[in-house]
Amino acid sequence: MKSNKYQKRFYRHWVFPKGIHQVQVAVQETDLQVITDKPADKQYLLERIRLYRRQIESYISKDRKFLTSLKPIAVELTAAPIVKEMAEVARRAGVGPMAAVAGAIAQFLGRDLARKGFKYIVIENGGDIYLKINRRAKIGLYAGKSKLSGKLFLKIKPGDTPLGVCTSSGTIGHSLSFGSADSVVILAKNTPLADAVATAAGNIVNSKIDLPKALDFVRSVRGIAGCLIVIKDDFVVWGNVELAG
Repeated sequence: MKSNKYQKRFYRHWVFPKGIHQVQVAVQETDLQVITDKPADKQYLLERIRLYRRQIESYISKDRKFLTSLKPIAVELTAAPIVKEMAEVARRAGVGPMAAVAGAIAQFLGRDLARKGFKYIVIENGGDIYLKINRRAKIGLYAGKSKLSGKLFLKIKPGDTPLGVCTSSGTIGHSLSFGSADSVVILAKNTPLADAVATAAGNIVNSKIDLPKALDFVRSVRGIAGCLIVIKDDFVVWGNVELAG
């Protein structure tokens, strides 16, 4: 059974590319691994994370539905950009805005680093990843007890970035899911959109017979580049997804 408790992100110690720098930064529930081509100032990272969290928390203090709703909600025109971004992608995916929070923070922080001149940026936020890279990268698939877990990799080309690669699971981790998929991986230029759609698609899959329905949903959302959905030992792939064994 899936746990609601925080689970240690053991996968962060598996593989690192050569010639990069990595740092882990955490502010309450936000726990990021930041991989870059040159050392990143940890204090700067913490300040930016706190800023984005403060903007989200400030809006929640005015409208509790932003935190609790499982359906899209409208937000004020004066809301912070990260709040408006979360609300917009949630509307497109048909989920609550907090389904996009991990992807949103990763993307906003990644853009901050890009503006500071970093050329290789990978920000992982609990399985939700923002990439802007200048050389190829591979992302391993972790799908719990599925025999495919650890045996498939996504190849990411620099020309396809910036890119969000976001994962939802009904069997792994502490995030809310109403489905039973072991792994739903969504690729999109917009990382919070990939995050929200991963949640929505994951909610659909309770058995392998649901895979076509989930795939149809993913394909219907404008802005999605590709997906990989795994339930037990069955999977489907669609779009701009290059796999390696």
